[in-house]
Amino acid sequence: MTGLPLMGVFVLSIIFLILMISKWKIHPFLSLLFVSLVFGLIGGIPLTEITNVIGDGFAATFKSFGLVVIFGTLIGFILEKTGAAFQLADAIVRVIGKKHPVLAIQLMGWVVCIPVFSDSGFVILNPVRRALAQRTGASPATMAIALSAGLFTSHVFIPPTPGPLASASNLGLGDNLLLVMALGALVSIPVMIAAYFYSVWIGPKIITPESEAVPDEDVEAAYNELKKSYTRLPSTALSLTPIVVPIILMAIGSISSALGYSGVLTFIGTPMIALAIGFLFAVLLLMDTHMMDRFYVFVEEGLRTVGPIILITAAGGVLGRVISSTDVVDFISNNATQLSSLGLFFPFLVSVLFKTAQGSATVAMVTTSSLVAPLLPTLGMETPLQIGLVVMAISAGSLVVSHANDSHFWVVTNFSKMTPQQAYRSQTVVTGVMGCTAMVFIWILGLFIL
Repeated sequence: MTGLPLMGVFVLSIIFLILMISKWKIHPFLSLLFVSLVFGLIGGIPLTEITNVIGDGFAATFKSFGLVVIFGTLIGFILEKTGAAFQLADAIVRVIGKKHPVLAIQLMGWVVCIPVFSDSGFVILNPVRRALAQRTGASPATMAIALSAGLFTSHVFIPPTPGPLASASNLGLGDNLLLVMALGALVSIPVMIAAYFYSVWIGPKIITPESEAVPDEDVEAAYNELKKSYTRLPSTALSLTPIVVPIILMAIGSISSALGYSGVLTFIGTPMIALAIGFLFAVLLLMDTHMMDRFYVFVEEGLRTVGPIILITAAGGVLGRVISSTDVVDFISNNATQLSSLGLFFPFLVSVLFKTAQGSATVAMVTTSSLVAPLLPTLGMETPLQIGLVVMAISAGSLVVSHANDSHFWVVTNFSKMTPQQAYRSQTVVTGVMGCTAMVFIWILGLFIL
C-alpha cells in the first residue's frame, strides 16, 4: 500500500495507538508493538522481513539508550534513598533565604528533578514546601504550584531524566547530550519565569486546608521528622557529585571531540561512561551514609523502576523503524511543502496530542521522537543544533497539559490537599502556560538558528 491510502492508515494507526494507551488502558509497550506489527504488514513489509525489522528497531534503541537510562535512574534512586536530594533542597533554601520562598522552592524542584522523577521529587520536597510556607507566610498553594512547575521543567527538558534522554537518543543525539542539556537549561529560563508569575497570581485564589493557620511547631516537627528519618545525611558537596561529575565529563568529551582529539578524554565523555562514573560517586553516598548493606536492594528496586521505561522506549524505536521501512517517509517527502512549513510546530503538536491523550510526558516524548525521527530531513532538521531544537519542541509538547490521566497531577493534588477542580485551575493551566511559553521561545530561537 502506498500514497494517500497508506497515509490514511498511518493516521488511523496513531489514533488507534492513543486509544489503546489512554482509553482502553493497554500498556504502552504492548500497544506500540501491536500497532507497529499491524501497520508494518499493511504498509507492505513482507512477512519474512517484519520480525527482523521489529527486532532491529528494538535492539538499536536499547543499544543507544539502555545503559544510559539505567545508570541515570540508579543515580537518582540513590540520591533519593540516601537523603542527598533532601540535602540539596535544604542547601538551596540556605542560599536563597526565606525572603523569596516561591523562587526557592521552584529552583529547588528544578535542581532535584534533574536526576529524580517528578513524582518522587514532589514527595521528597513537600515537607520543605510546607515548612517554608509556614515560616514565610507564603500561600501553600502558590508554593505547591511553583514546586511542581520547577520539577516538571527539568523533568521534560534536561537529561538524564528518561523522557528527554530517550527523545535525544531516538533522534540521533545520544552522543551529544551536553548540547541537549544546554538547550534544556536555556529553554527552562522563560518557562520558569512564566510558571513563577502564574503561581504567584493563582495561588492566593486557591484556599486549601493548608491555608489555615497551623501551629509552627507542627510543621517544623514534620520537617524534622523527615530529616531524622535519614540515619546520616551526606554533605552538600558529596550530594552534588553524582550530578556534576557526569556533566563535567561530558563537557570534556565534547570539547575533546570538537578539537579532534581521541582517546581517554573522549571515552570518559561518552554519556554511558560519564553516567557510569556518576553512579560510582552515588555509591560513595551509600558508603558515607553507612547504607552499603542495602546496595543490592537499592539496585534491584532501581532496575525494577527503569525496566518499563526501557521497554516502552525500545518499543517506540520499533515503531520508528517500521515507519521508515514503509513508503510513509517517501510520500511525505514528495508532498512536504505544508509539512515543512510547520517546522518545529509539527513535533510540538504531535507531542501535545500524545501527552494530553495518555498522560505520561515520558511516553509522549518517546513516541513522538520515534515518529519524527524518520521525518527529520523532510522537516529540514539535519544539524545537531537543529535536531536539538526538535528535541526541545517535543519536550515542550509533553508539558501540555497535566490533567487527570497524569500521575503527577494526582501527586500534586493529594499532597497539597487541593480538590481536583482546584488542581485543574492550577496544575493543568500552569503546564499549558509552560508548554506554550517554551514553544514560542523555541520558535524564536529557530528563527536565528535554522
